[in-house]
Formats: sequence, structure tokens, C-alpha cells
Amino acid sequence: MPKKGNGQGTTPVEIPRKGRTNTWGVRTPRHVDPATGKEARYWIGRDFKNKTTAATALRKWFDEHEKAVEKAKEAAVEGASGGKAGVPGTVSLVKQDPLKSPDLTVGKLLDVWLKHHQGEGTTTSGYEPKIRLHIKPHLGDALAMEVTDTELDGLYAHLRTAPCPTNDDKPLGPKTVRHVHNMLSAAFSLITGPRKLLQFNPCHDAHPPTERMIKAAEPDFPTLTDSETARVLKEIWTPCGSSRCDGMRHHCLRDAALWSSYAVTQNRRSEPLGWMWPLIDWNVGSIKLKWVVVEEGNSFRLRKLTKDGDDEAIIYVDAAFLSVLWWQYERQQYEKERLGDRWVDHGLVHARDGFKLQPGRLAGGPQDPEKVSARWRTARSRLHLPEDFRLHDWRATGINNALDAKENPVEVSANARHHSVGYTLDRYGRRRAEGAKKLAASSASRIGLARATPVGSPALALSA
Repeated sequence: MPKKGNGQGTTPVEIPRKGRTNTWGVRTPRHVDPATGKEARYWIGRDFKNKTTAATALRKWFDEHEKAVEKAKEAAVEGASGGKAGVPGTVSLVKQDPLKSPDLTVGKLLDVWLKHHQGEGTTTSGYEPKIRLHIKPHLGDALAMEVTDTELDGLYAHLRTAPCPTNDDKPLGPKTVRHVHNMLSAAFSLITGPRKLLQFNPCHDAHPPTERMIKAAEPDFPTLTDSETARVLKEIWTPCGSSRCDGMRHHCLRDAALWSSYAVTQNRRSEPLGWMWPLIDWNVGSIKLKWVVVEEGNSFRLRKLTKDGDDEAIIYVDAAFLSVLWWQYERQQYEKERLGDRWVDHGLVHARDGFKLQPGRLAGGPQDPEKVSARWRTARSRLHLPEDFRLHDWRATGINNALDAKENPVEVSANARHHSVGYTLDRYGRRRAEGAKKLAASSASRIGLARATPVGSPALALSA
């Protein structure tokens, strides 16, 4: 059998031969025969001496096919107009590719690109509002073949300066504008290349915000010290003290285990919501991260973890945190007994409980991530935390505190599941003032700076 090509018929393949040298073959792509109007595909040849000869034959076929298509178009027009060329006809034997039409608009191009996007549902649902709100109102009706890099630069400048109603009337940040550029560039790549609508992608000559501009505009989200974290955890686990509070079943401790999971493990928001009891190794003290609960548009769902690629993500926890998980397990067993048939078990550690469960709804399934964030905002105010302290900031807090405590950066990076130690140190090693002062004092002592400084100099005055 011939070796596989790209599956499209546009790559020569080697044909194994017995008793003689292997040859090369090439097939046409699936196309419409101009003479019959039916789809066809066939071998151009299977006995070419080498790959170059086969590729040359394929290029020749493309040229001849394009000529035949043009001739069929002219014949169809003449036949529909009574033999008068130039009058639009109503019959065509050739299927038109919408991505090769001169009337293709940027809006239609983006719709086609988004429809065939191969990313996760969460990624696609993030692209759709950016296209609808930031691109189509400005370039949606523009012809794709007439868009220039100057128009794209104008769009980027407008998005970075004009107030945006969906962004609290503030202009979009450089990172969002760069996302808009990346989406446009990917969409235009569908119609760029040989025998396509465009020869050059206009986005390649445009000037979106640079990485330096994006990094400079990134907000410095707050983090807590170890002592502040300890204070928060103590308040999280303090019962309200009402007459109906028993320390486990009362709603005041409903989210205590969940908030502790974020504070201790440095997981992303979606990950503790997907923890499952069968994936916890109580003897080793490990949790296998296999599922996450993610938002997709106006809904949410439980799906496999893809953030870490094909690697099996495992985190390790202390015995103290295993006690927290056991407390959560016992509380969940109580909820199961109390709700009966209204609990449908999914094996989730942090499942939806029966608190204020609406009629006709079931508990035991995944929680809505947006509602979890809303409850955290309420808890954040009660715990006297900064107003912009998000659930994700527990991740930065844990990593920063571990680095400040001189923990092994390799282990810190591995536990955070980053792709490199350098990324962890560059991204999270921010609170370094004390360490930098110690380094400066040590360096000055090693080189004898104090002995070499003249008496009465500003340096000695400041040190005194």
C-alpha cells in the first residue's frame, strides 16, 4: 500500500514496489468536474520516478483544472443568456467556494473560522463575544480582500482609546486588543496562500500591542502573607455561634472546605470543583486532577482537564488538609441522607449541596463556577480582604509565599504545574524587597565597600 499523505490528495506518496525501485504517485484533491458537475477524484499517476516529478505533475493538473473551470463558467454564462457573453447566467456547473468569493466580508470570514475552530468549548465561547462586540461593528461589512494593515491599525487604536460599554466604559486593555489581532490573523490565514483570495495576510503588517505593552499594563493583583492567610483560615472555620449551629450541618461552614482547598493547593478556580473522591489517595496524600468544571457561554459543564496536556496532573497535600477533606466527606454523607432521591451522586468532593435547593432541582452535581465566585465575593467582604482579591489570587499567594520561604523553586513550579521554573520565578517572585536588601548587604560586605568608602560620605551617613 502507498504511504499515507496528508489525506487531501495534494501531497505525493511513495508507492512500494516488489522486485523494483519504489515509485511515487499523486492524486487530485476532491473536486467538481467542470464537464459533468459531479465530484471526482482520481490518480494522476503512480509511476513517477521521484517526489519532485510527481509534484510537478500535480501543479500541471491544477493549472489545467483552473482553465477548464473558467471555460465552464463562460459556457454557462453564454448558455443562460442566449449566447451573449457578459450577461449573468442562472446555471452553473461549478460549485463556488465561499472563501474565494470577492464579495466575502470580514464578518462572514470570522463566522466560518469560528465555526470550524478546533479548540475547547471554553476557548470558542471566549472568542464569540470579542468578535461580536469589538470586530464586527467596525469591520464586519468590509470586504475581506480590501482590508489593509492601516485599517487594522485604526481598529486597534480605536479599541485602546474609545470607552467600551462592556468594560465599565473603559477602553480595552492591550492584552484584549492583542487577542482581537490574533483572531483576525487566524481568520485571514484561511484565505491567504496560492490559489486563494489573498496572497498576503494583512495582519502580518499590522501593529498590535507588543508583549512589553501587555506586560506593563498587567494589574498587580493583591496577595496575602502566611500570617494573613492563617488569620483568614481561622475565620473561615469559626462557626457563627447561633443556637442552630452544630459546627457541621449549619450553612455558616458550607464553603469552609472549598475556600481552604483554594488557599492550600494553589489550584485554579475550575480544578477543585472537579475533584473526585475516587481520585484521592488517602495513604499517600495525593489528589489526581482529572476533571474540571468550566463555563461555556451562559452555562457550565464537567469535562476532562486539558490545561496540562496529556500529563497526569497530581498534587500532594498534608495530613492536616486530608482532615479537612474527611470533614467534607462526612458533611456530604449527611447531605445525602437528608436529601434522599434529590441527591444524584457524581463522586465530586465539592458537589452542589442542598442549601436553598429550588423545587425540581437536584444536588450532587457540579457547582456553577460563577455562583462560587459570587459567594466568594460575599465571604471576601466578611473576611476584610481587598475588594479585588479573587479566588485565583490564592494561587499567586501560595506560590509567592513558598518562594519567599526559600522553598525549592523546582518543587514550587512542579506543584503549580508550570512549564518551567523560569516562568514561575519571573511571574510570581514579586515580593523580593527583603531578599534584595540582604543580597545588597552581603555583596557590599564581600567586596569591602564600607572600608573603601571615605569618612563623612553620604553613604556612611545614611548607614548610621
